[in-house]
Amino acid sequence: QVQLVESGGGVVQAGASPRLSCVASGRTVSSAVMGWFRQAPGKEREFVAAIGWSDGITYYADFVKGRFTISRDNAKNTVYLQMNSLEPEDTAVYYCAATSYLTSSRNAYGYWGQGTQVTVSS
Repeated sequence: QVQLVESGGGVVQAGASPRLSCVASGRTVSSAVMGWFRQAPGKEREFVAAIGWSDGITYYADFVKGRFTISRDNAKNTVYLQMNSLEPEDTAVYYCAATSYLTSSRNAYGYWGQGTQVTVSS
């Protein structure tokens, strides 16, 4: 089992650069791939970024366009999503998830956090 807890969301102004955190716990954390997804109102949950917990290899959705950076701190069992130059279109619930291989497929992620709301005001 893997438990995931996100934090760092809130209401921010356009152009802000908040950082989301996801604390992971469980026996299989060290071998996992951690991902960030987001779901805007009325839309499907979409892949944002992923990182290999042990090797640090990253994978991003095309729409990120260099604005977001995923990273991890193995000592703290924490994965981060640094978001820069936010736009109102980035408003969504952001979820942390875990799987066993690097992928953008939502169905491959078997463990999910509860999500953290990010609202970007114009």
